[in-house]
Amino acid sequence: MVAASVPQNAAFSPSEWAVVLGGSSGFGLATARKLAAHGLSLVLVHRDRRSTVRTLEPVFEELRGQGVRLRTHNLDALDPEGRARVIDDLSREGGRVRVLLHSIAFGNLKLLVPEPPADAPALRELADELGIDAGKLSQAAERLLRAGRAELAGLAPPPAYPGRFLEAEDLARTVHAMGTSLVDWVQDLHRAGLFASDARVFGLTSEGNALAWKGYAAVSAAKAALEAVARSIATEFAPYGIRCNVLQPGVTDTPALRAIPGHERLAAHARLRNPQHRLTTPEDVAGVVYLLSQPEAAWINGEVIRVDGGEHVSGGGG
Repeated sequence: MVAASVPQNAAFSPSEWAVVLGGSSGFGLATARKLAAHGLSLVLVHRDRRSTVRTLEPVFEELRGQGVRLRTHNLDALDPEGRARVIDDLSREGGRVRVLLHSIAFGNLKLLVPEPPADAPALRELADELGIDAGKLSQAAERLLRAGRAELAGLAPPPAYPGRFLEAEDLARTVHAMGTSLVDWVQDLHRAGLFASDARVFGLTSEGNALAWKGYAAVSAAKAALEAVARSIATEFAPYGIRCNVLQPGVTDTPALRAIPGHERLAAHARLRNPQHRLTTPEDVAGVVYLLSQPEAAWINGEVIRVDGGEHVSGGGG
């Protein structure tokens, strides 16, 4: 099958593909849009309900309208049989994989142990000073926090976490899904001879790779594992023309973020801390994937690259 047309600003060969794992939302979809706009054909692997897939059809048509080839697979990217189906389909299409983006957001967000009862003496003292009920003050702070008043995060009620706690199976599955499964895809695409002679592999990490956010233990372990295997991919696959880097976005409003208990507080803190006083967007990250996929970026390999507008270096308060 041949694409109907090639974008005028095409930066890639018509025979080159991007394989995006988690390509129906968030970072994956934003990256797909960016790469398609520059002429890269797409294989999108996602897992969505039928009702959601119907809403995605206009999005897929938009991508096809860029003049690139598009193959979509609604299946479990962690299943070896599903991975084999995707690779077989790509082999029949012809061409080579220029970009592989691992954007799988499947993790258990559970505490390790029950939290002690919450206590907020400062909130009570402020309520007493104002002569109002502390509960009403806290609820008002939460409403305003959700409306974007990040400064009130400290007065809002604490997050509610799932009643169940992290177990060994939760941890192992999260580490595989969001971390070590990258190795499976790189190995199998390589065995099939589908990588381009100059290929780029990307994973996604977060600041939770080094910080202990409550309920984030399994995902934090997965991010650390992802970074470790990415370094090995960068080293061992380099002779085959494959570069591997990990991007660390700042706090970004995606479905994955909204699944984290207390995500409003994370977002509020990020807005206050970021020198540009906004969250990172999926499009910010997509732009960096595009840049690092260019020939001029061929000597960048094995790195963790922050994409956060300076969020990690700012003390906030500006």
